[in-house]
Amino acid sequence: MNFRNFQVPYTINQQYAKKAAYFSMEFAIHQPLKIYSGGLGFLSGSHLRSSYELNQNMIGIGILWKYGYYDQTRNQDQTLLPTWMEKTPTFLEETGIKFQIDIHDSPVWVKAMYLNPETFKTAPLFLLSTDLPENDHISQTITHRLYDANVSTKVAQFILLGVGGAKLIDELGFNPDVYHLNEAHGISAAFYLLQNKYKSVSKLKEHLVFTTHTPEEAGNEKHDIYLCHKMSYFCGLTLDEVRKLTGLKDDQFNHSLVALRFARKSNAVSKLHGEVSRAMWGKFEGVCPITHITNAQNFNYWSDEPLYRHLAAGNNWGIDDRKWYLKRRAFETVADQSGKLFDPNVLTIVWARRFAGYKRADFLTRDMVRFEKMINNKKYPVQIIWAGKPYPVDYPAITEFNNLVYLSKNYKNVAVLVGYELLLSRRLKQAADIWLNNPRVPREASGTSGMTAAMNGAINLSTDDGWIPEFAKPGINSWVVPKADYDNMNTHEQDDYDLNQLYDLLENEIIPTYYENKDKWRDVVKTAMVDVQHQFGSNRMAHEYYEIMYK
Repeated sequence: MNFRNFQVPYTINQQYAKKAAYFSMEFAIHQPLKIYSGGLGFLSGSHLRSSYELNQNMIGIGILWKYGYYDQTRNQDQTLLPTWMEKTPTFLEETGIKFQIDIHDSPVWVKAMYLNPETFKTAPLFLLSTDLPENDHISQTITHRLYDANVSTKVAQFILLGVGGAKLIDELGFNPDVYHLNEAHGISAAFYLLQNKYKSVSKLKEHLVFTTHTPEEAGNEKHDIYLCHKMSYFCGLTLDEVRKLTGLKDDQFNHSLVALRFARKSNAVSKLHGEVSRAMWGKFEGVCPITHITNAQNFNYWSDEPLYRHLAAGNNWGIDDRKWYLKRRAFETVADQSGKLFDPNVLTIVWARRFAGYKRADFLTRDMVRFEKMINNKKYPVQIIWAGKPYPVDYPAITEFNNLVYLSKNYKNVAVLVGYELLLSRRLKQAADIWLNNPRVPREASGTSGMTAAMNGAINLSTDDGWIPEFAKPGINSWVVPKADYDNMNTHEQDDYDLNQLYDLLENEIIPTYYENKDKWRDVVKTAMVDVQHQFGSNRMAHEYYEIMYK
């Protein structure tokens, strides 16, 4: 295949004829391609799948991480042990394209690999690598670990995605109408485009859109502007020129703020996140309008087809039987990892996602009296599974994970699993009767795991954050902690309120309904399956990006 003058290799739907290049640090496409860490990757993977299904004129630009994010393994005592193992995805195709970009005033060789759309049914995806014999060891390590903890390496990764991605597009001759940055990691592309293509910010704005994914400080990265300059981030511009173009006045290069000033339009990833983002960024001058497109997940990839077949046929027995089978199959993984035999007839609560402080993984254990009462209840038994990856140098999150491991050793019906990637994520959603989500409101921008849980017959139990306000009909398709006046609460008061509400729902509504009113339970499952299918399927989302952001 000739990759020069590249064309998307399938018939384009003319509704989506505008050419788009979609930049993301991570893509969760399929289990064997481990180049993602969590929600951002799950989202971009679903986006590329839906782009393929809708025949959109889009390509993805990412990085081929040699060691992935990390492999989540265990020490002898079952606690977390991050390891990095080389990945060799032989299904990627050589493009024959190699070129150089400047990093730290030195030329670094970059090559591009290609994921054919037919391999996993996605839009075409190009992945950049510096792991080449032409490069010195330091340059090779740029593409070794996703979100490397070394600051200079991370800045180099941002340069590779942005500058390298933009230069690759020129090498391909693709000439997109729209450069779409999925988070601000690739904003260095703007400096390449200013220098080599558009020459002015006003012209750049015509072609650049930006998706912001988090109100969290850690997610909106800032780096020393002198370090960025020293590392060739600005493609030859002087610091005075950079300050004039970006409006930055201090010594911190705020990637998200610059993206908001260079883009013609930006979007948050839920309605609530849109409100939070406009309040958060509205105090800065020169930022573009911020709308919202609520995140979604690819229905064809994530949903359990037999469950939906039984739903369409009105076969209640089939729904119950299929869910029982899915739980039993998932519990083989639980037994394999933990030695514990879970029962598919028992109400199963699952908390599984990235470990981060505001997500409150250990929340249920903060009232051990009520936790013990629930876990030891013989009349209404409960099983709980935790899983998820802390960032490998986020020591508070690792401690939280390890504390749950120690806790789980005291109970036959509590398990903590490792290896939270696409396959385990799917299995745990199939295992769950209740998908527990308890972030501190309003710090979860979207939080899409509950969407795919509902597509597998699980019911969401959540605080009222992210996508949940747009979905939830409490007691009808989910259970939700009612919002309080959080603005006038300190963190401790907010946590106390949420925890009491959570336990009240579990003790008084959820657990009794599961055991005493199977018809009501099944009705909630069915309503959730219907409500999530279209509104939170990523075909809707991919369509809205063309209608709202690209036009």
